[in-house]
Amino acid sequence: MADPGVGGPPMEPSEEDAKLIVLARAARARTGAAEGAAVRDTTGRTYAACTVGLPSLGLTALQSAVAAAVASGASGIEAAAVVGPPSDAADPGLAAVRDLSGPGILVLRATPSGERTPTLST
Repeated sequence: MADPGVGGPPMEPSEEDAKLIVLARAARARTGAAEGAAVRDTTGRTYAACTVGLPSLGLTALQSAVAAAVASGASGIEAAAVVGPPSDAADPGLAAVRDLSGPGILVLRATPSGERTPTLST
């Protein structure tokens, strides 16, 4: 299902999707990372993570959240959110969500203050 907000003005998230933004903001704030992300799997479980920047391992926040979901046995993602500075660059985490769940999964974006930015889609 297409979201008219994809690539355009952000639409208001559902209550469940708004929780993902809160979780992503908390993950970012807790660690002081550049980005935080949260995903909800197809059973309703949520996973939050932040950017990983180690000399031997680099992951975007969304890649980290997908990895946490997969490590916990998730078989699919139904929604995701990323919080961080606005970026024109494509998040490689979108590919991770697509690998697990296919095309058409919406990824909400917000600034660290919680202001919604354009939604992305796998």
